[in-house]
Amino acid sequence: METYDSQGPLRKKRRKAPTSTSSYVFRLLLEDIALAPEDHSTKVHITCIELWGKYHNYYYLLTYFCPAEGNLYIGTSAAEILHYVAIPPDPADGTASPSYIFASRLQPTYNQGSGGSPAPGVQQILVLPRVAKACVLCNGTLTFYSLPELSPAFGNTIVSGCSWIGGENLNPSEGQDEDGETVMICIKSRIRLVRIGDEPRKIRNIEYPGCLAIARRNNYACVADAQSYALLDVVNQQKISLFPISSLDDNAAGGRVEDISSHHEPSRPSSGISDPRGHGRSTSLGTFVSGLGRRSPQSRSQERSGRNTPESGLRAASPLRPSDRPRSGSDTVESTSRPSASDKALPPPPSPMSSQQAMRNPPTSFSARLIPHICSPTPTEFLLTTGTSPEEPGVGIFVNLEGDVVRGTMQFDRYPTSLVVDSNEQAAATIPMTGQLSQEGYILASTLQREEEGDREVVEVRRWDTNDADGTEYLAIPFPFQEANSEDVEPVFGHAKLRQILSQNRAPFPEVGERLRMARIRILRGGSSPTTDSNEASSIAIDTLEEKRNQEEQAFGQRLGAQSSRIVLWSGSSIWWLMRNPLVLRLDGAIDMSIESLSDQSHLTAGRKEISRIVTSIHEYDAITETEFLSLKYIRQKAGLVLFADTLSRAPTSYGTSNTELRATEELLVESGLDPRVLLSMIPLLAEDVVEGERGTWIHAGLLWVVELYAHLLSDTPDTGSVQRPLRHNESVNMLKRYLMAWRQRKGFGSIADEIEVFQSVDAALLHLLLYQDGLHSPRSGIPSAARGELYSLVDNGVDCFERAIELLEQNRRLYVLSRLYQNRKMAGKVLQTWRRIIEGEDAGNELRDGENEVRKYLAKIRDVALIHEYGTWLARRNPNLGVQVFADENSRVKFVPEDVVRLLQEQAPDAVKVYLEHLVFGKKKVQYANRLITYYLDSVLHVLESSEEARSILGQSYESYRALQPPKPTYRQFIIDNAVPVPWWQDRLRLLELLGGSHGTDLSYDLANVLGRIEPFEEHLVPESIVLDGRQGRHKQALRLLTHGLGDYHTAINYCLMGGASIFHPISGSLRPHEASTREDQATLFGYLLTEFLRIEDAGDRLERTSELLERFGSWYDVKQVLSMIPDSWSVELVSGFLVSAFRRLVHDKHEAMVVKALSGAENLQVAAALIEKFTVAGPRVEEIA
Repeated sequence: METYDSQGPLRKKRRKAPTSTSSYVFRLLLEDIALAPEDHSTKVHITCIELWGKYHNYYYLLTYFCPAEGNLYIGTSAAEILHYVAIPPDPADGTASPSYIFASRLQPTYNQGSGGSPAPGVQQILVLPRVAKACVLCNGTLTFYSLPELSPAFGNTIVSGCSWIGGENLNPSEGQDEDGETVMICIKSRIRLVRIGDEPRKIRNIEYPGCLAIARRNNYACVADAQSYALLDVVNQQKISLFPISSLDDNAAGGRVEDISSHHEPSRPSSGISDPRGHGRSTSLGTFVSGLGRRSPQSRSQERSGRNTPESGLRAASPLRPSDRPRSGSDTVESTSRPSASDKALPPPPSPMSSQQAMRNPPTSFSARLIPHICSPTPTEFLLTTGTSPEEPGVGIFVNLEGDVVRGTMQFDRYPTSLVVDSNEQAAATIPMTGQLSQEGYILASTLQREEEGDREVVEVRRWDTNDADGTEYLAIPFPFQEANSEDVEPVFGHAKLRQILSQNRAPFPEVGERLRMARIRILRGGSSPTTDSNEASSIAIDTLEEKRNQEEQAFGQRLGAQSSRIVLWSGSSIWWLMRNPLVLRLDGAIDMSIESLSDQSHLTAGRKEISRIVTSIHEYDAITETEFLSLKYIRQKAGLVLFADTLSRAPTSYGTSNTELRATEELLVESGLDPRVLLSMIPLLAEDVVEGERGTWIHAGLLWVVELYAHLLSDTPDTGSVQRPLRHNESVNMLKRYLMAWRQRKGFGSIADEIEVFQSVDAALLHLLLYQDGLHSPRSGIPSAARGELYSLVDNGVDCFERAIELLEQNRRLYVLSRLYQNRKMAGKVLQTWRRIIEGEDAGNELRDGENEVRKYLAKIRDVALIHEYGTWLARRNPNLGVQVFADENSRVKFVPEDVVRLLQEQAPDAVKVYLEHLVFGKKKVQYANRLITYYLDSVLHVLESSEEARSILGQSYESYRALQPPKPTYRQFIIDNAVPVPWWQDRLRLLELLGGSHGTDLSYDLANVLGRIEPFEEHLVPESIVLDGRQGRHKQALRLLTHGLGDYHTAINYCLMGGASIFHPISGSLRPHEASTREDQATLFGYLLTEFLRIEDAGDRLERTSELLERFGSWYDVKQVLSMIPDSWSVELVSGFLVSAFRRLVHDKHEAMVVKALSGAENLQVAAALIEKFTVAGPRVEEIA
């Protein structure tokens, strides 16, 4: 199994070498070991290994450092121990590992066997660090040595006939012996519990013959002999038989509770009903295990697909708890009469070397005897193996401290040759099935795997804390270099073994640091080289900062990713550490494998489902260490980056990503916290929007090759639309748009590095993207695109990239959007300047509707007088009516003095002066400005009459047309209004007549002489104006003559008389004010003049009709005698009968009225006289004396 080695900064536009995705990788510890002495003729192999460091703290298993002055002890089949001493690496080199030098070769003492089978050599090396002693089991003989040089201890004490040494407490923090360490020595007939300190002292004997393996947790030990497993209470001397090693062995009955003390009554098999003072166990456990060996191949294949949970019948009575166990010799467990263990004729235990010999031959010659394996993954559980033969599958069974089967079974493809557990015991004891990285539990087994070319030795890796049956991994055991290149050397099976040694090794993984450290990414803009500062001094300073940051990141990366392990594997003459592959390397390699480069290199197709599975899998992890946190962050960023780039790089024909996948990619990118400038730099259209400060853009170094690869593929295209190529699909544009909007919501978060540059880039890219998307919408549809509303919302809420936004909007000629941007910044001058450009035709969006009116409204909202003057007069020049409203609006925040406005308009917008004066005179009734307005009207009308014959002709025709109308007809004023000519001077004449005629009351005054002087040359063309002026001068006869004979407007002539010559135009609504009404005498005089003019009408019919109508309607204003004297004698009485009748009636009425008044006056006189008499009577006579 190879591991990926870093190749420096990963800045290559090619796919890098894939990383191993397995859970474990091999790291070489030692190779080319001289196992055999010079005079040894047979092949020698490694049998056991132990590593001990002087400063190793055995009681804290989480010591993550390589032991200083480490001592490596290697036992061989030649009955020798090779001692190597570790040389620590250079402290300055954080990626280096210690090296080992050969120190000595030791031949432990042992008794020469008499059998014909070869001796197994050194079987075990047990190091006891608390007492600085080592126990060596060599060819069945146990000897003791002092550390570290392995000098003989305890006076060369030896123990013969030993099959196993170990049983140290796997819960070292509980119940430690202060004066030594307790071990279990297995001899032929019993297990001896010994405390080793200054000298070995026996604690007690445990009657369990032929023990081959032990694992102990405090007072409970799981043991195995050549046939079966058992659970021992080493303090209370009780045993629970579990199940046979070989499921074909029917002789080993499990589930019995036995007293194994030196003096006890024979026990009988338990029937499953416990004694009141103890516990019994059912034999169903043995039945269950026996059934495992007799399963059909089909059932075995089904079991291999997942864990099988034992039936409830497997659980039986538990062993005695401490509170229930006998406290004296009188309290014993009932048992049937059977020979005691000491009197039983035990079968001869298998030779310790037989198992070693069995593994030395090819698999076809394996013995049917299986080697027992006992591991303890948690403080309350043991893992035991059983099977039928070495060539058949093996089964792992978990047993708790009460002898009950727990969890499910674990099946191995072949029965293991060695087995170790790698787990965090304390975490697993409380949370046995968590997803945290530091709590993953693995079972590693060395076994054989069948292949077409033959069997090969592999390490089978399984999780014991999950139910993932498909997660089994197989690591090929690397052959030594010499054997792999030697044609005449065939691999020897059975010599590859796993062991969990005493000391932990902390091995660096520089690949982790090379991926997780930060590196600067060079942003390419528009396909050009990375931008550089033109200022040489500034460029040098930036390079210095970058170099310093790189050094810091390099040092930081060296601290990351180191893994600790206590598991070693040896094969041939080499030893490897079996290290957990860091999560970041595993998942990084899986992502790399999901990227498939097509042959034409036009784009990459990512295995989206596999990457999504990887992302989903890391949701269950909770990062504890800094490395784990960075690893999960890195994986999310890389997965999101690949999915994003894959979406953009797909060809139109292959684009099939669902909206759900796009949303998931978007959420992943946001969650990962990847600098959005990285994504933007990959898109040619948006790369120019990326803003970098002096520090540049930094990302995890492991992402560099992905960014550059996809950026190259997205930009390196022969078509002319390469800049827009990644954004050809509306789905991808919307995804990117939502992603950038999500980033905008993070503004103000203090955790974002380079916040200013990041959000400037985000805002610029989002603006650019919306402009691009809105530009794709056809304006012919008449319906604004959805992107336009988003574009307005963006600029209305403000953007950080103000200068870049101006540049983009100017390039796209979107001036209206630019004006909204200025409005957000309250830059009134820029807003008005932009609107002026739009009104003058520079905008391409056609978005400002009724622009001039918008300018007027905006000017009413601001307080800057200079801007109002500038753009108000500009608007007045373009549209005088709107421009004047700027200065006349009563709701405006700035109030203007009319005189100042008139002066300003005269200077800046002369054409608007008249409009403003009209507003003052007609709107505000400020008659003091009427004289100026009349002057403007006269200038307009007289200028036209002077220069245009057509205008004079129009006036003449209007008089003739009006005179030709038959009564009843409208007044001349109404006639010219209804038949107005659409020219400005005609409207000015109407307003002039209105002002001259006095429609605004008697307060209106103007320079009459000046007006007369100016219109005198045009009297025949300006007849109504002459009439008004004659009336103003009191020349009523002349005015009535013009009305009657010049215009033929008889109705207006009558009104002239009624109004006393004040005006020939009535107000549009309402009645005359009291002070405008004339006296009856004046009216009678004017009616007299009018009758005279009516009698002079040339047309006899009109004369008779108008006169008769006048006399009949207004006869009360005439004297009958005077009228009769004026009427021609040729008129018959009938023509004026109406006038005469009304006159006579009026005379009779007046006579009768006079009589009534006289009578009333007489009556009133009588009343007064009577009242006077009464007063005299009351007062009585008064006598006065006359002197």
